[in-house]
Amino acid sequence: MIGGIGVDSVELDRFREALARTPSLIERLFSDGERADAAKRADPTERLAVRFAAKEAVMKALGVGIGGIDLRDVEVAKAESGEPSLVITGRAAQLASSRGVTRWHLSLTHTERSAIAFVVAEVG
Repeated sequence: MIGGIGVDSVELDRFREALARTPSLIERLFSDGERADAAKRADPTERLAVRFAAKEAVMKALGVGIGGIDLRDVEVAKAESGEPSLVITGRAAQLASSRGVTRWHLSLTHTERSAIAFVVAEVG
């Protein structure tokens, strides 16, 4: 059964500008694994932006806003096949557990201009 859904879209140019203005955002928002994956690209913006969108989508699926969870408690991992998944820890995991979330579903996409993430929180 679906316990929550969330979707978020990030404009790549705006995100690129934000990272240039405040480089410390990368360490504040992303796990070591997420940063390492993004660093494989000449321009890591697309990978970071779509992961940020996933973090925001998780917040929406959990029904919380900014500050409701630590964004580093939501990590986008990638299987060898390339399939993305979510690793939820800390306060986000506690909230998910209290809401009965047993499984996460994640879809990511990006174009030259935007990055989009769609999340389903499964309960039961």
